[in-house]
Amino acid sequence: MGDVTPASLAPILLVLGDEELLATRAVTEAVAKARSVDPDVDVREYQAGALTPGEIAEMLSPSLFGGRRLLVLRSGQDARKDLVAALLAYAKNPDPEVQLVVLHLGGAKGKAFADGLKAAGATVVPAAKLKGHRDRVAFVRDEIRRGGGTCTESAAEALLAAVGNDLRELAAACSQLIADTDGRIGADTVARYYRGRVEVSGFTVADAAMVGDVPAALEALRWALHVGVDPVPIADALADGVRTVARVASAGRGSPYQLASTLGMPAWKIERAQRQSRGWTPEGLVRAMQVAAECNAAVKGGSDDRAYALERAVFSVAAARRGGAP
Repeated sequence: MGDVTPASLAPILLVLGDEELLATRAVTEAVAKARSVDPDVDVREYQAGALTPGEIAEMLSPSLFGGRRLLVLRSGQDARKDLVAALLAYAKNPDPEVQLVVLHLGGAKGKAFADGLKAAGATVVPAAKLKGHRDRVAFVRDEIRRGGGTCTESAAEALLAAVGNDLRELAAACSQLIADTDGRIGADTVARYYRGRVEVSGFTVADAAMVGDVPAALEALRWALHVGVDPVPIADALADGVRTVARVASAGRGSPYQLASTLGMPAWKIERAQRQSRGWTPEGLVRAMQVAAECNAAVKGGSDDRAYALERAVFSVAAARRGGAP
């Protein structure tokens, strides 16, 4: 954490973004830094939507007993206009003994509040969801570095292919790898740990293909084949992915928990399929089912190049989602 002094604590921190892991971590680090300056720091948490300007004035006014305070304001995008006005006025001349941490999802809602805090000089901590594959590779490498290890780019790629894109799962996998090794993580280390995760590799390919992320699907596919995953379960996972989205899409709107008994599948699987179904047309799903069936026949019928059959299927599924020719 380095040497933390009262002067180095930002009076206002704006944690901006909708990735829960990064936002939670930013708050945890802010509290840890404040405690290293003053072990008795008074930490309080509030929901922005439930606060009145009177309460905020009381929170921010100088304490009779002195001492450092850290105020965490969650869901800043829900703050009402009068509260926003009071906080932006305060932000122009903040109390050096108080640290205000505002969490904001970063969307259009409440944008004026986030912009006003930035204009007042708030320190911005980015916590947006990682959109691209390169960002996730960088996250894995940084995560290993944070834990005191080193990680090659190919190892980070391999871990993403094995574990998927969920940041909490990736962070947990990084911690595990550091704990169980000397901290030098290469692609061979990841391969040893995840060789047995056949079902994850197959479904990682299918999940990426169903949302049209061709680079991630191909990366996962090549990695799965590289570590010796049999092509048959990968083809099965792709077919299952298409079938599941088709069934969930045709079931109509409804909460995953309501649909679980009707469709006879777990709620988490329905929720994932509902997310994946965005962007698909009924015609596209029919085409994707044909593609999955052809791929299954090629892989199980002993096609000369089963890897090529799987790659072609990934491209064709993505094309079906876009509504173009395979």
